[in-house]
Amino acid sequence: MELAGNRRRGAAPGACSSPQLLAALSAREREVLIEVAGGWSNPEIGERLYISAATAKAHVSSLLTKLGAHGRAQLVMIAYETGLLTPAEPVRSRR
Repeated sequence: MELAGNRRRGAAPGACSSPQLLAALSAREREVLIEVAGGWSNPEIGERLYISAATAKAHVSSLLTKLGAHGRAQLVMIAYETGLLTPAEPVRSRR
């Protein structure tokens, strides 16, 4: 399912993001997306979710593909634009 093609050329990344994008994700991928939005590295995500760093990396790669994102920064944007996270909702702090 190619979601990136749904965006208008020149539109901001995630401009067509909606909660329906999240329907393509597993529950674990949603958890990983929240952790990515918190700024955590793959090894840190692995520790936090009790999975290996390699598994965390595989989930991030899957998220990039499924959501048509070009990098982790776009994943963060998508997490907020789809309503998975809200600006008023603090992301679990790194400190």
